This record gives sequence, structure tokens and C-alpha cells, in this order.
Amino acid sequence: MKKIDVACVIDDDPIFVFGIKRIIKIIGFCNTLLVFKNGKEALDNLKSIISENQNVPDVILLDLNMPILDGWQFLDEFVNIPCPKKITIYIVSSSVDPEDVLRAKSYENVCDYIVKPVTMETLKEVLHDFENAT
Repeated sequence: MKKIDVACVIDDDPIFVFGIKRIIKIIGFCNTLLVFKNGKEALDNLKSIISENQNVPDVILLDLNMPILDGWQFLDEFVNIPCPKKITIYIVSSSVDPEDVLRAKSYENVCDYIVKPVTMETLKEVLHDFENAT
């Protein structure tokens, strides 16, 4: 199975981040993992990464409910950053609100909406989707 080169997790929950990092390592999800604690930290760092064209993520796993800049605010800003390659975004949230799912799918860059907790099988499906899209 093809590995994702660079993946990015944007989530403020240290327990979720710990768990997702373990799963990512076990299944060989990616070569490089970037982790940011909120949308602002992610946006600031990704802007410079994209402008320098270094370690631009292939996939972003984005939480919605975060301090400082939430997932929606991040998305609204992020879609306006010109990027040389397509970045696939997965919303990863504990929200099961159908309005959130509909809103997420209204963004062109958002591929899917994953409800927490994320399992090994879920990440394998993301990897499979990535492999088939490239």
C-alpha cells in the first residue's frame, strides 16, 4: 500500500493526538507527521510551509472544536491560500450534527467527515482513498 508522504493533524486534544500518532505509526500511514494544537498555529505554519514549498501536507486531519481558531475558521482562511498541490482534508470531529457534516462537504478540499474515535480501519480507508486518488 502506498504511504502518504506528509500528513497533518490539527487537534487540541492531547489524548486524541497521542492515540492517532500511535495508529499512524502502527499502520505506516505516512512518512512525516505535522501536528498543530489549533487552527491559528496550523494556519501560520502551513502558510510558510506552502510558500516555501517544503513538506506541504498531502492530507490534513482537522478537528472542528478548538480554541483560538476553530476548524471552520481554519477552513475559511486555508481555502484562500494558493497551493501548488492538492491537499485533501478530512474533518475529524466528535460532532454528529448533520449540519456540521453538510457544512463540511460544502468545502471543495474536504474529502470526508470522520466521527471520533478514529480507528485503525478508518485510517486504512483514508490511506486506500489516497492511493486510489493519486
